[in-house]
Amino acid sequence: MTKTALTPGISMRSYRKGSQMDYSEIIDIFESHDKFLILTHKSPDGDTLGSGFGLCYFLRDMGKLANVVNSDGFPNRYDFMYVDYAPQDFEPEYIIAVDIADPTLMGSSLIEYQAPDVVDLCIDHHVSNKHFAKKSHVEGNTAAAAEILYKIFKQSGRKLSDIIAKCLYTGMATDTGCFKYENTTPETHLAAAELMAYDIDFANVNRKMFDVKSKGRIKIEQIVTGSMEYHINDKCAIISITTELMESCGVDQAEFDGLASIPLSAEGVVLGITIKQRHENVFKVSVRTTDEMDASAFCNYFGGGGHIRAAGCEIKGTLEEVRAKLLERAKQVLLA
Repeated sequence: MTKTALTPGISMRSYRKGSQMDYSEIIDIFESHDKFLILTHKSPDGDTLGSGFGLCYFLRDMGKLANVVNSDGFPNRYDFMYVDYAPQDFEPEYIIAVDIADPTLMGSSLIEYQAPDVVDLCIDHHVSNKHFAKKSHVEGNTAAAAEILYKIFKQSGRKLSDIIAKCLYTGMATDTGCFKYENTTPETHLAAAELMAYDIDFANVNRKMFDVKSKGRIKIEQIVTGSMEYHINDKCAIISITTELMESCGVDQAEFDGLASIPLSAEGVVLGITIKQRHENVFKVSVRTTDEMDASAFCNYFGGGGHIRAAGCEIKGTLEEVRAKLLERAKQVLLA
């Protein structure tokens, strides 16, 4: 089932200062090239995958060749977006990164695309975007990269398939916490409402993304919640996820998505920190904050970034060293 793109009902945001391209120019790129490679970030979430596959299917519907790649593979949790996806055999002539603020977020398996000006176009919604691509379109005040792509697709006037709508809806729903996070805007709700008009079984998408948990996931939540630490007059809460813990639970890596919201769920916590081990002495840090502080600024101190209320970074060292660095910075910010 397909539907004609709905008449525009969403006002366009002003583009972030420094962005080089508008929607019409991006559509021209889609029309003037034939072979696309779409890059998504490591530890993939619903937005990078929803954006990546939504764009892939859109380009294929235009008669183009397009593939999506990810350094960590595609988690089973999101398989409803790519159950019928099959890679195509071609040499890409145009490379697009979606939902990637920094080239290092591509991961070790995509290292060849991290050099300056290798990526032709980056479409992103992070205020901390490094503008590493030859051309960029960044809307730092838009809830999800998938929302940006939906607006681009609408302006093209082309028909959208149900699978495209499902991918974009998933990206928007997951990056807004089912539309409850502060980054959710009236435009986000309007875009989601228009996508719900397609045959996408949005209720089942939301149930799978937010309500259904494996026994392994429930076990993980019990462990990290039970070992959560409180610091700085209980304004800062920290949970730690080690490789040993992940292996002992015996679940897919995607089962660890969404744990970053746990520390901030404790009453009185302003700064929630999740420390997740990636490799020996390498930890991914996810930060969530209330309106009392800037998560992106906190992570930028460690070379990372993201959004005002949700951001991340990567820190090297032992777990104890990483925790100490984070707490020291937290004290400087919260006790200032």
